[in-house]
Amino acid sequence: MKLNTFFYQLLIRSGYRVSAIAVSIFLATQGMVAPVVAQQQGSQSQQRDLTERLRQPAEPQQASPSQQADMTELLSGPTETSETAYTLGPGDRINLNIFQVEEYSGEYPILVDGTISLPLVGKVRVSDLTLKEAEQTVSEKYSLYLKRPIVTVGLVSPRPMNVTIAGEVNNPGAYKTNFAENPQFPTAIDMIRQAGGITTLADIRNIQITRKFQGREQVYNVNAWTLFEQGRLADLRLRDGDTVFIPTVKEINLAEIERLASAGETFGITEPIEVAMVGEIYRPGTYKIAPGGTANNAAQGQQNQQNIQGGNLPPRLSDALRSAGGIKPLANIRKIEIQRQTWDGQARTINVDLWELLQSGKKNQDLILQEGDTIVIPQADKIAEEDAQQIAAASFSPNTIRVNVVGEVKTPGPVEVPPNTPLNQAILAAGGFDQSRASKGSVELVRLNPNGTVSKREIDVDFAENPSEENNPTLHNNDVVVVGRSGTAVLGDAVGAVLSPFLGPFGFIRSIFR
Repeated sequence: MKLNTFFYQLLIRSGYRVSAIAVSIFLATQGMVAPVVAQQQGSQSQQRDLTERLRQPAEPQQASPSQQADMTELLSGPTETSETAYTLGPGDRINLNIFQVEEYSGEYPILVDGTISLPLVGKVRVSDLTLKEAEQTVSEKYSLYLKRPIVTVGLVSPRPMNVTIAGEVNNPGAYKTNFAENPQFPTAIDMIRQAGGITTLADIRNIQITRKFQGREQVYNVNAWTLFEQGRLADLRLRDGDTVFIPTVKEINLAEIERLASAGETFGITEPIEVAMVGEIYRPGTYKIAPGGTANNAAQGQQNQQNIQGGNLPPRLSDALRSAGGIKPLANIRKIEIQRQTWDGQARTINVDLWELLQSGKKNQDLILQEGDTIVIPQADKIAEEDAQQIAAASFSPNTIRVNVVGEVKTPGPVEVPPNTPLNQAILAAGGFDQSRASKGSVELVRLNPNGTVSKREIDVDFAENPSEENNPTLHNNDVVVVGRSGTAVLGDAVGAVLSPFLGPFGFIRSIFR
């Protein structure tokens, strides 16, 4: 039956001068006259109906495996146009179906030269054609031998995709997608995540996809911010050879960066990053900071074993400041600058106000850091005492301060105390007054000012006094507390100094006879 149908289509062509009687005689000898004549009578309307069904883009009617149907369905969608349609290329495997000529239907691989090798017609070039265009091309080839052939082409398995990701991503470059692992065409967002995620300078409202289609270059724009504003994402399915470019944002919005981070976009920071810190910081230099882990001084190889953040959250500005020993007392936290390079090597400066973080809790001021950042902490001319106390208690300030307590205390010397420790607590940390020698009425507080001057003040000590600037001030790093001698101790020391030349030899003689 299949062979007779083929000969019938072949013989009724006008190019073959064979009469209808001869055709009928040939078919009658095969016992197939009635079926063929009936088929011929209904062929025109049947072909018209079937052609209309086959040309529906959403539901291509073809004899193909289920995998082919699933893969072909991925090529269609609400944004599918002739420019966004899948174009065939070497490595693709297609299913070719010629209506009622099953001996020529089947699966064919596209060879390296962009052709498929078909029975009867030989090689047919289909590279850079869409599925619809491939159907038309194959149909034209077979029309030399068949009467109005109806050809449908479906994609069984696509070739591996090569996509280039450039711009504000952490790991730009060329990436390959294997459909054996994920039988879906990736979107731009999928490939950006594969490239390590975006940087904090990425303009996700203007993602550009460049595609070459039949010798022409077309650029599509994707606004990924709609995912956060409206809960939906107008994204394109990528094709082999596409280039995805993420430009640099014109104006940096710290609130939007924080919103992306809170939504799960961690900007791809999973490995330690290297940053540099200069200015009003106790240990300036270059540091490697791990996400949610420890900080390493790149110059000294010293590990800060404090767990600066949990999980794999990206490192922030406060993490870096803590790893460098914290800020100094005169650090101007309102005007911290972070110098960051764009994808093309240009420098961008991000201004951060950590005072706003302390006052309003705005986490976006605690900026997420990136590889190669330089943090500049300028010096303030003067900081009010009440502001200094708040800054000293912040997480990015040192955990302890060093105060020298000298004079008539039980254990004179430097002591480590928490920030904002009052004067009386520092004396207690040094063991308290020497009861037999200390002048308990007042002590002297010596402070080295940032401008190089030294200030001294006498303070009456009351261990029951609450912290106050007048009688029990909070101490700063490197303050010196001097506890003087009582009058009795001064007199005793003076008498001892006068008598020591006379008592010295007698003391030596007495020691011989002991």
